[in-house]
Amino acid sequence: MTLQFRSLRGDPIDWSRPHPRYASVVTFAPTTFADRRDAGRQLAVHLEHLRDRNPLIIGLPRGGVVVAAEVANALNADLDILVVRKVGAPGQPELGLGAAAEGGVLLLNRALMRQMRITKEQLQASIDRANEELEERLQLYRGARQPIELEGRTVILVDDGLATGGTARAAIGAIQHLGAGSIVLAVPVGAPSTIRDIEPLVEAVVCISAPHMLRSIGQHYDNFSQTSDAEVVALLSR
Repeated sequence: MTLQFRSLRGDPIDWSRPHPRYASVVTFAPTTFADRRDAGRQLAVHLEHLRDRNPLIIGLPRGGVVVAAEVANALNADLDILVVRKVGAPGQPELGLGAAAEGGVLLLNRALMRQMRITKEQLQASIDRANEELEERLQLYRGARQPIELEGRTVILVDDGLATGGTARAAIGAIQHLGAGSIVLAVPVGAPSTIRDIEPLVEAVVCISAPHMLRSIGQHYDNFSQTSDAEVVALLSR
């Protein structure tokens, strides 16, 4: 099967343009990946056009780092991480009202907060907890190693899937804050509506499979077992 990148409007993507600012999606039937490594290898094929821009590959822990490592290997590119932690609602920590990312970025869903009549002050304890978890994860994954400088660089942000997009939005905000020259979001599978929402925030979105009914990311993997912290550390140490 010949795959063709198309925008969400159905137009073929013209990669000869220096900095396209619309999403690129491979639009075909839902795909199943053997595991995250397989997904990363397949994703790398569709990012080959960025090799000459000396990209920095950033994976979102934990599972996104496994995918990102395969992309970095294929493109012979630098690999790093960006840690994002969910800000949960008071008494409902599983309900994300925002996210905190390294670089001092805090993203809050103001519309949902108004709907639930929750103020930022009421969220402060959850925000503090997210920041504490963020620092703990950074210490665990990086230790004393400094993050790779990304100012002015093309950054390919990689995760193992894109559902609601809260984590990706916070990560994009952090990468912009840190001075990246351009950002490409790359995921094996994603929800079309979320891709549309994120499209204006980045140079391009590369997604292998964008099924109309995305029930869960895990359904698109034969093996979607949890990635361990030790695996993330091992991938970064390489």
